[in-house]
Amino acid sequence: MEAKTGPVTITRRRRWGDRYDGRRLRTIDPFTQIAPYIMRTRSDAQVQFEDRIEIGRVQKWLRVQRDQGRADMGFLHVLIAAIVRTLSQKPGLNRFVAGQRIYARNEIQISLALKKKMSEDSPETTIKISFPPTDTILDVAKRINEALDANKEASSSNDTDKTARLFMLVPGFMVRMLLWFVRATDFHGKLPRAIHRASPFHTSVFVTDLGSLGIQPIYHHIYDLGTTSLFVAFGGKDRVRELDREGRLVERRYIGLKVVGDERICDGYYFASAVRYFFTLLKDPAQLENPPALVVQDQE
Repeated sequence: MEAKTGPVTITRRRRWGDRYDGRRLRTIDPFTQIAPYIMRTRSDAQVQFEDRIEIGRVQKWLRVQRDQGRADMGFLHVLIAAIVRTLSQKPGLNRFVAGQRIYARNEIQISLALKKKMSEDSPETTIKISFPPTDTILDVAKRINEALDANKEASSSNDTDKTARLFMLVPGFMVRMLLWFVRATDFHGKLPRAIHRASPFHTSVFVTDLGSLGIQPIYHHIYDLGTTSLFVAFGGKDRVRELDREGRLVERRYIGLKVVGDERICDGYYFASAVRYFFTLLKDPAQLENPPALVVQDQE
């Protein structure tokens, strides 16, 4: 059973079988426990989901924020704030599978792919941001903007870039050996923390903004390397003419979302409940202006 607590996350003592990045779930049902033995990789267990969000109320809310001097806030901030709030209330989505075991992740972390500049020859990097479960949308926007500002210069280099560059200083056969070491130690929960901190593949959710590239979302695979259980892609705005409830022709704007997830972390009913909650937040981001009254803890 999930437990509701106050706005501060419970600190638990690490037990045998836990990892430094997550605690092993011991009371989940046997069918869920055996799933990682049947579907041994994320690519074997990935499921796909597609929907779209009508953004009329989101755009109105963003215009109010810009009128109040928050010009650097957009749909990306709303989406990630909604993800953070959903994970704080539906912690089953913040699980991961490692070593054929299911774990509750200790943090809420979001990874983003980032182009330094919008040009074909501009380098690409990834950033990973940690969010407390009590963050409001203003907190989330501040953390995102600070991370983006720190990484947008072509000369900037984060831990992910430095680790990748270090790996590629050696011959190809040694790169394969290093990645074998990463996979083997991660399987047993012994991955060096420095690599874990630098890895964008050890994260709650990976997000990609394809609307900034002028295209619609794709189904992006979730990586077998690391512990990412969800990948969310969203695209550009679409104008759609359709009939309202009174039969009048109206024009609405939509943004498409495509999600790829690891089906081993929770059942379909739980996932559907979490998605419905997530969409209520996207449709009315004013709900995200205040911290949650309660933070829900995953089961034991």
